[in-house]
Amino acid sequence: MIPFTDRFMSDDDNIGFLKATMMGPNAMRVSEELASRLNIDGTMRILDLGCGRGLSTLLLAKKYGASVFAADLWISPTENYERFRSVGIDDRAVPISVDATKGLPFAHGYFDVLFTVDAYHYFGDTEDMLPSLIPFVKKGGSIALAIPGLKYDFGDDVPPEMQPFWNDEIARTIHSIDWWERLWKKADGIEIADIREMACCGQAWSEWLASSHPIAAEDIPMMEAEGGKYFNFIQLIARVVSMESPA
Repeated sequence: MIPFTDRFMSDDDNIGFLKATMMGPNAMRVSEELASRLNIDGTMRILDLGCGRGLSTLLLAKKYGASVFAADLWISPTENYERFRSVGIDDRAVPISVDATKGLPFAHGYFDVLFTVDAYHYFGDTEDMLPSLIPFVKKGGSIALAIPGLKYDFGDDVPPEMQPFWNDEIARTIHSIDWWERLWKKADGIEIADIREMACCGQAWSEWLASSHPIAAEDIPMMEAEGGKYFNFIQLIARVVSMESPA
């Protein structure tokens, strides 16, 4: 079966839409691999947290028919609503402005899945964040993330070829699978169901670098220096076993 992302990209107009919409490594492709590990169907409510311009939302709504709350801090709900309407998912995608660090405006147990692609590392690197999100997912539901990561943590030994691109923000947000697994194991109320390096990393990055986006152009020297030696994409899925609110 041809993946949804490949079918979508077989149309020139869709490729133009994708290039105009991407904010990093192709979020549609990353979302499709992450979603393939979940049992998503059209009866589900999904919180797409840090949805950006909505490529992950488009995948969840179009491929699975799920109802998606598309939450982002940086992209306005009006902009995303107009985009969702243009691709025919405005009946299944609800755009909303959310700052996850200040709490979510939803009922506890409201979502079947909390889904987040290329966003969680910006706000989820503390012990408090995951426990603050767990109550919004029903018992038996899933929290699923895909984030850029490292094959191993550099610590103070940043490889020479990466030093020109390394800064405090990257050091704070980009970590290894082991680092994220240790952090998530500190949270009560979940069981880690799946953690792995994602297969789509190289292709998702290549599609981003070919997008002609100014930030993508800035990323090209970094990725040439990295040469496939250090970066990966990390997939982490947890099952909610308790919705108790954090103390």
